[in-house]
Amino acid sequence: MIKIHFIVNPISGKGQHKIEKTLLDNYFSSSIYDIKVSYSTYKKEAIQLTQNAILDNPDIIVACGGDGTIHEVATELVGKNIGFGIIPVGSGNGLASNLEIPKNIIQAIELIINGTIQPMDVGYVNDHYFFSNMGFGIDATIIRNYEKSGKRKLSAYVQAALNAAKEYRTKPMEVCYEDEVKMVNPLLLFVSNSNEMGYKMSLTPQASVRDGLLDFLLIPKISIFKQMYYGLLVVLRKTHLFKNAIYVQIPEMEVRILEEGINTLQLDGEYYPFSTTIFKIGVLKGALRVIC
Repeated sequence: MIKIHFIVNPISGKGQHKIEKTLLDNYFSSSIYDIKVSYSTYKKEAIQLTQNAILDNPDIIVACGGDGTIHEVATELVGKNIGFGIIPVGSGNGLASNLEIPKNIIQAIELIINGTIQPMDVGYVNDHYFFSNMGFGIDATIIRNYEKSGKRKLSAYVQAALNAAKEYRTKPMEVCYEDEVKMVNPLLLFVSNSNEMGYKMSLTPQASVRDGLLDFLLIPKISIFKQMYYGLLVVLRKTHLFKNAIYVQIPEMEVRILEEGINTLQLDGEYYPFSTTIFKIGVLKGALRVIC
């Protein structure tokens, strides 16, 4: 008997996905599968639900939701001998798109049944994991504005980015990687494990979740006009044309923020405040067993 536990965010995708046990029973034969379903009702509850599911020794745990739900569930499965499935029903769906997991619910269910478990790299910053990307700078401010808007669509993300461009204040940082130490004052310091952020947009098109490396992108402090130009290149998927950027692939790095106080960053599209000024960033090769 194959034991599968589904962690479902019922309000992802405007709450229209209707992922329920009655639907799943149509595809998972009771003679082969033991299916359980739990529903998250508030932010970060999926973490506790996943911890509870692990106690039942499942073969597979499936996250049904957007990037936030996927992040919460996957965080508890790093380094464990449990398959991780995804049914993407959010707005951005960056990681699922990178893994070529279909947005169609039935097709995603069929992939869980017929797909294979493959190892995937996991990024970390201090004691937090990320699976798609993380960033300091303006993208953390964009995510804060996006969350405050209460809307989950591309137009809301664009508006959040425009507002962030007006209000963001850069911070001096020391960045250490390989044998280099750089003193920077970045508009954007972005570290990516996958090649897509969501909405089919990418800042790091060369990134791979299976190469044991992180893609580090740094955009220095630039004028508002250059910010708008870079934003246009992102939408057009032509970021390689921007000449002011630093882009390297590395296994680890350290960032020191040279100002005291609360420092904010985004992890997989979620906004996090930190009291520390030192951030150790790296990759755990093949630490998540994902079905794709």
